[in-house]
Amino acid sequence: MKKLFILILSTIVAGMLQAQSIRSIKITELEKIISETKTPLIVNFWATWCKPCIEEIPYFIEETRNHEKDSVQLLLVSLDFKELFPKGVESFAAKRKFAANIVWLDETNADYFCPKVDPKWSGAIPATLFINNKTGHRKFFEDQLSHPELKKEIMAIL
Repeated sequence: MKKLFILILSTIVAGMLQAQSIRSIKITELEKIISETKTPLIVNFWATWCKPCIEEIPYFIEETRNHEKDSVQLLLVSLDFKELFPKGVESFAAKRKFAANIVWLDETNADYFCPKVDPKWSGAIPATLFINNKTGHRKFFEDQLSHPELKKEIMAIL
């Protein structure tokens, strides 16, 4: 009976992941999300073709789940090429079971959008912004984070 329940639950979750609709946002909307968030927020910039990005995303999803009680939120911001939006990004995320909020950044000028996220961001990915507006915490990383580094940064954001 327990195995049947797990199988049914897995099928439902897989269906939900595949049904996830990834929407397009502009940098101004992302700035608003960042400035108005009331909970600790991790914004991770990634792309389907970025191997280090894909390696770290499961850690982000796992640790966000581990800190649900702390209201930590994760936003995965795809920087994929327009040709992959939305179907390519959606199918990629579903195949890898990325159970997280995902948006696609509809911007092409990195010289315009990167400094709006962090003045030092060159545009390299993966890149991650840790925000807690209640405490004033804001830290940006332009590199892949290891699982232990991510855990450390989540503790700092709290």
